[in-house]
Amino acid sequence: MLLGEVTMTELEMALEKTKTLVIPFGTVEAHGSHLPLNTDALIIREVVKKAVDQGNVFMAPPLQYGVCTSTGAHPGTIGISPETLRAIVVDIVRSAYGSGFRNVCLISGHGGGLHLLAMREAGEGLAAELDGLNLAVLCVYDLIQEEIISLAETKNDSHAGEIETSIALYLAPNLVKGRAKEEYPVNTFPFITKDKLKRWPGAVWGNPAKADVDKGKKIFEVMVKKTVELIRRMEQQG
Repeated sequence: MLLGEVTMTELEMALEKTKTLVIPFGTVEAHGSHLPLNTDALIIREVVKKAVDQGNVFMAPPLQYGVCTSTGAHPGTIGISPETLRAIVVDIVRSAYGSGFRNVCLISGHGGGLHLLAMREAGEGLAAELDGLNLAVLCVYDLIQEEIISLAETKNDSHAGEIETSIALYLAPNLVKGRAKEEYPVNTFPFITKDKLKRWPGAVWGNPAKADVDKGKKIFEVMVKKTVELIRRMEQQG
């Protein structure tokens, strides 16, 4: 069920059967020269939409903006600060709690370290503050690490590479503009550099040439399956 498309009366009736809300988090972020800026939001929106249909729970309208540090200087990236993301998470979850939701899943299609840390920090405070709140905070890729190892040919594939390009080919082939060249950023962890464009000009971390539609379909279906399983665990605990 899509939260934004029901009336208040329909919501009140539905809350008698489920108090679970899944909130997708994406970004507007450079994903190489071949993938759209909303790749993270596109993938997580479609995963959650299918998962909530199977779980008969609610999906909130996706949050389109996130914390983007590594790609902050690349063309098209429009990010928000960790402080802003924490504040948004707190406000949204508090309000959802006030509307009657008790199981809230914050699931991100973006795996940035500061992005997820901000979400988790906000979640820790909310869990301590709101009695009876059952809260999950995660990146969707955390759910499918084993499957990625078996499905992806590229080792250390991370951003706009084989995995994301494959899923985009399956979900929105018209938005995929060929393939960017294979690329891996230099001077990564633990080094922090100011000139990120110099060390990572193409905003690709992996090999898009290894991507294909069948692979994207398999990865997408595993994402949906694992998300449904997570929703069911939340419902059982709530």
